[in-house]
Amino acid sequence: MRNKTIAYQGIQGAYSHLAYKNVFPHSKALACETFQEAMHMVENGEVDLAMIPIENSTAGRVEEIYRLIPKMRLHILQEHFEPIKHCLLGLKGSSIEDIEYVSSHPQALAQCHEKLTNLNVEVIAKFDTAGAAHELLELNDKAHGAVASALAAKLYGLEILDANFGDADDNTTRFLILSRENTVPKYDPNCSYITSLIFSVRNIPAALYKALGGFATNGINLIKIESYSITGSMSSSQFHIDIDGHIEQKNLKLALDELGFFAYEMKVIGVYERNCYRDKMKEPI
Repeated sequence: MRNKTIAYQGIQGAYSHLAYKNVFPHSKALACETFQEAMHMVENGEVDLAMIPIENSTAGRVEEIYRLIPKMRLHILQEHFEPIKHCLLGLKGSSIEDIEYVSSHPQALAQCHEKLTNLNVEVIAKFDTAGAAHELLELNDKAHGAVASALAAKLYGLEILDANFGDADDNTTRFLILSRENTVPKYDPNCSYITSLIFSVRNIPAALYKALGGFATNGINLIKIESYSITGSMSSSQFHIDIDGHIEQKNLKLALDELGFFAYEMKVIGVYERNCYRDKMKEPI
């Protein structure tokens, strides 16, 4: 997509910055301090799209994003899977033996939990990985290290103390590209799609079972389901589901009709092509 401006959270060298460069190499980028700021800039028309991480293969979902999604006025345009290779960074001339403190985004720290535990260091949570790397220059203390990308090391003149610091070799983050426009691709039977939606159910016996029953009877595969409490309520729950299919498919239409009998505040937040990276992902044993 040329001549588009993409908002992402973090500074140059962040993994969101890397992902943006891989998906939109010919577009402009705008770094934001928070995920909410990036999303609001799209909602307000200040930028065209936002690229937001939603889950990681090692550390699980990005909790903050699932809290923001029900409140947003955006739609999922596309998904992207970005391989994540964490590095342990330090000041020039430092060594792993010098490191007593390691800072990074909480997700990155979780993805390096075993390595950090083995180092017996104190971990410090920061707003983003590249920001933690940049801060090493201000601290100017060899006792401090950061978990960030090799690009961050290059940009800020830091030493890569361990180029493979993550706990998992196949560590991958799924990103969503969000847009103001509700663009639904025309259904092509030769393509695969995902439909994402959110809905609520009352706190009564078998409410979720009944709500999802239509997917089973119509042969629809649910790729994932996430649940969380509705803000200000202890009597109902909200669910985010990713469905294997396009809303123009007859069996999915029937399943959504059934869902409507048992759920309320149902909202489709995106219909988009299924990323081919999913075909390479390992099936659970």
